[in-house]
Amino acid sequence: MRQQVSDNASNSGDVDIVSRMVRRPEKMVRVLRDAGAQVRKSAERRIEHHLPHLARPQLASTQPETPRSLAEIQAELDALIGLDAVKEQINAQLAFLQIQGRRAEHGLGSVSRAQHLVFLGNPGTGKTTVARLVAEMYRAIGLLERGSLIEVDRAALVGQYVGHTAARTNKAVKRALGGVLFIDEAYSLARSGLAGATDFGSEAIETLLKRMEDHRDNLVVIAAGYPRLMNQFLESNPGLRSRFTREISFPDYSTDELVAITSKLATDADYRLGPGCASELAAIFADATRSEGFGNARYARNLFEQATNQQAVRLAQVTPAGTMDRVTLSTIEPKDLREAVSLLR
Repeated sequence: MRQQVSDNASNSGDVDIVSRMVRRPEKMVRVLRDAGAQVRKSAERRIEHHLPHLARPQLASTQPETPRSLAEIQAELDALIGLDAVKEQINAQLAFLQIQGRRAEHGLGSVSRAQHLVFLGNPGTGKTTVARLVAEMYRAIGLLERGSLIEVDRAALVGQYVGHTAARTNKAVKRALGGVLFIDEAYSLARSGLAGATDFGSEAIETLLKRMEDHRDNLVVIAAGYPRLMNQFLESNPGLRSRFTREISFPDYSTDELVAITSKLATDADYRLGPGCASELAAIFADATRSEGFGNARYARNLFEQATNQQAVRLAQVTPAGTMDRVTLSTIEPKDLREAVSLLR
């Protein structure tokens, strides 16, 4: 009887909570949104801890917990597969900024040159990775205070009504002060709206240009996107060419470089490519259609992730789980790659 009373009281409390939330739907929405965010964060933490190679990159601020030395950052840049021309241009930019800084210390005149950059390249060519390293390098040489990278796209800058866009763009700039604002697919800011529709991308560009001038000593902007479309973006406003004085082209990866990238993905995730995998990968990448939207390193990552799934299916079908040794669990075979690429086509 006492238990029934307790249960009834508990149920009554639950009903009361629900009734209050129904009477105040905005509170229910807030509670559900917060609960969903907690579940999502918990899932992301589990993925990052147990399956780091499957974790999705965050569209947020990225800043090392402990600032690294310039030598450490340079070593990571040098270790990137391919991108030789990109590395040369980044090093040239860094050397120029360092020398200008030393000249200023000695009271010598400096050559005015904006440190903002344009990264031209197809998806998966390392633009975001290099932008993160540039942010750290700029901090290491004293050009920026924090060296963080704030990554945004059109949706983060452009609003739906008059006045909304300027507020959004200003908010993004404020978050990036002391670091780098990385605008992915920046060309979308200059796109024309649908017939009869109002597009506020031009307002975002105007606001951004003003803030780049206002905070020229405390903000670096890197705009990135497809080469053809980025040229249209730079021509859309006379102020863009004068602010972005250096363009760096990120070429598509070669077949050999994509094989090396896949091998590194496997090593980083405690897998190994078995005999015949290198030639199988070379054939897969050579046969891939290299259009403007080719995923490059993203394609290699997707292929590797699908291959780990196919390896799991293969092992589950032929080997009792308790008898699998370390080598068996770690080895990707050519058949796993063939199955994986068939799912990506």
